[in-house]
Amino acid sequence: MSEYFIYYASINLVGAVIFGIMLANDYIGLDRQEKQLKYDHALIAFILYFLSDAIWAGVDAGVFPVNQFTVITTTFLNFVIMTLIIYTWLCYVLAVEQIPNRNSMTMRIILALPLILSMVGLILTYLISPRLLIDENLKNTAAFDAFLVAVPYIYLIAIIVYTIKKARSEENIIEKKKHIYIGLFPIMTVIGGLLQMILMPALPIFCFSSTILMVIFYIKSIDTQISKDPLTNLNNRGQLARYVSQKSNLMIEGRATYVVMIDVNDFKNVNDTYGHAEGDSALVIIAKALLKAVKSRTIPLFLGRYGGDEFVLIAHPVKEEELTELLDHVRDNICSMCKSENKPYLLTIGIGYDEMLGEEDTFQKCMQRADDKLYINKEYIKAKQKKSTA
Repeated sequence: MSEYFIYYASINLVGAVIFGIMLANDYIGLDRQEKQLKYDHALIAFILYFLSDAIWAGVDAGVFPVNQFTVITTTFLNFVIMTLIIYTWLCYVLAVEQIPNRNSMTMRIILALPLILSMVGLILTYLISPRLLIDENLKNTAAFDAFLVAVPYIYLIAIIVYTIKKARSEENIIEKKKHIYIGLFPIMTVIGGLLQMILMPALPIFCFSSTILMVIFYIKSIDTQISKDPLTNLNNRGQLARYVSQKSNLMIEGRATYVVMIDVNDFKNVNDTYGHAEGDSALVIIAKALLKAVKSRTIPLFLGRYGGDEFVLIAHPVKEEELTELLDHVRDNICSMCKSENKPYLLTIGIGYDEMLGEEDTFQKCMQRADDKLYINKEYIKAKQKKSTA
């Protein structure tokens, strides 16, 4: 039994160390976005569970004192932290999906209600009839196992149903993959937990499956930090370079390829008048307007922040009219977002685009032509504004 404890506890401690390293790396990093904070909360919950599960194994193996108090304490602690893991993951999902009012007190109470009710129910059951949870041999009963999985699985099933529904309705391949990744975690943890509980309780399968999945998510998060602009969450310039280096990304059979350069008009005035924090807010509005427009279309494309207040779009429409409709939609989105957020300014953008002219053309040449047209468009907008105020 001591060998079983050493093996079981060692696996859990290794998982705790791996998650601890990931957590420490996050805390010394500079990127502290909401979804990263929520991910770190899940890491902390996992670490607590692995440590608690190791202690439970010590009691189960007889290495630590075995009595009603130690048995009920360790099993109850496992139950609370297991439910906390799923709760923190659900909060992470809400942050990734940008669900409105996700941080409101009402939403937090609703999300925590199943956790609170299950804890109260477990405590009352133990106080009224302890034998319903712990038998005469001080082992967990089927009723306790039901408590252990019921509420966590309610959370998990909710996440799975939501992510499957979102993935099926999403046409943008990048967003579809995001939903699939998020739904993958609950599915794997459900499988791992059931296999351990039903077939191999002496093998910490849940620890294995959870560690593998969380490492996958962590690698994906690192990849996002490398490829995404931290302010707008759009692709950054490095990702643009990687994208255009693949010839297949630039030429799609049956479709044209347009390079679009977008620049915020009078952006310096926003910074000088309202401060750089408000300038950042303005750039986020532009990014949201772009994302909203491209998500409503099925045109294959690449969208990124080129630098400063410049954005780049590589689009593959069948007809040019599809592109112009998309860009009109972007302008409309910017206008409506400035008004809905009660901004003291109304943002406008300059746009220049040009079509790649076959294999003899290059992305750099096409981007330069688009940039030249952007400059012409901005001059036209300035002249039009002066004429309207004259």
